[in-house]
Amino acid sequence: MNILLIEDNLTIAKGLQYTFSKMNYNLIWADSIKSANNYLNNDLNLIILDVMLPDGNGFTYLENKLRKLNIPVIILTAKDEEDDIVKGLNLAEDYLTKPFSTKELLARVNKILLRIEKKNIIKIQDISYDLDKMIVKKNNEIILLSPIELHLLNTLFININHVVSRNKILDIIFEVTGNDVSDHTVTVYFKRIREKLGSDIIKTIKGVGYLIEDEK
Repeated sequence: MNILLIEDNLTIAKGLQYTFSKMNYNLIWADSIKSANNYLNNDLNLIILDVMLPDGNGFTYLENKLRKLNIPVIILTAKDEEDDIVKGLNLAEDYLTKPFSTKELLARVNKILLRIEKKNIIKIQDISYDLDKMIVKKNNEIILLSPIELHLLNTLFININHVVSRNKILDIIFEVTGNDVSDHTVTVYFKRIREKLGSDIIKTIKGVGYLIEDEK
């Protein structure tokens, strides 16, 4: 997958290039609009765009140039005013404010690329999951999960083929419930999810986290 990063911050760009390469993504870096124009003829699957660039405004560039290419865009910017976020979401596929979590950015990238590949519904063994509707089924029968169980399973599917760390799981549980939990609680949550799925698609990577693999 080819991803164009339009970002003038060297530290951010180098960090993302390193992380994305470990996920087998080809992250092309442009530090300005002028530089970015040199890559727009490439076979790009996604663009990550900063708004405040040295030679222009990212919103204007997106509206006047990038939207015509029909390439999904994630806006990555320090502009966190409500009007900017609303404007960005009307123009782009997604909007993430700085400072940001690299893991969250990767999850959003993965979700968009899965949708591009027509994998909004992922099927592993007899379990299917609809990324857009957040509905999980076993042999076409809907499986009822609690909100926190559904968020955890959604995270694994968004990051399919990549391990989700226990620390990330703990962060998700805190975000949804507002409660700090122990490693034992995480184990209990996944035990319940596995029991409801009646399947072994969730793998425990000892000492690291959890994983769902696409077996195709």
